[in-house]
Amino acid sequence: MSIVTEPDADFAAYFAGQVSSVRRIAYALCGDWHTADDLVQMTFVKLYPRWRRVRDGSVDAYVRRILVNTYLSHVRKHRREKVVAEVPDAPARQADTHEDLSQALRRLPAQQRAVVVLRHLEDLSIADVAEVLQMAEGTVKSQSARGLAALRAAMSRSVQPREL
Repeated sequence: MSIVTEPDADFAAYFAGQVSSVRRIAYALCGDWHTADDLVQMTFVKLYPRWRRVRDGSVDAYVRRILVNTYLSHVRKHRREKVVAEVPDAPARQADTHEDLSQALRRLPAQQRAVVVLRHLEDLSIADVAEVLQMAEGTVKSQSARGLAALRAAMSRSVQPREL
């Protein structure tokens, strides 16, 4: 017979309610569902031992901070790795705008991508993003502006027809 304590039940309920949202953020950060699943798992593994202290506070912000820090650590460890199914003969044209945007997002530097995802996908305020990433609000603004400019440029290039 298994005895579930109140904190464990609270954690399980929080996990069930938030895992899909955290997974979506993780995918937006890394652009790969397998890596996103790993990041989500590591995030909740890191959250569990601290659950009793943070469950009455701002848990969502704490989880976002863990996720972004885990993602940035992952990027630093695997900076030069790029896994592909097979080597392409020639660059293929992506017709899907969602794919173009996803690729453009993956080309942003890791911290800039984190700012853009938290600010514009998660719709956090500048102050909230600054708190999660532990940076100045001015840095959030400049990183967001640079990231959006890079995304706009990439999307405008992907819309223009290419000569064969």
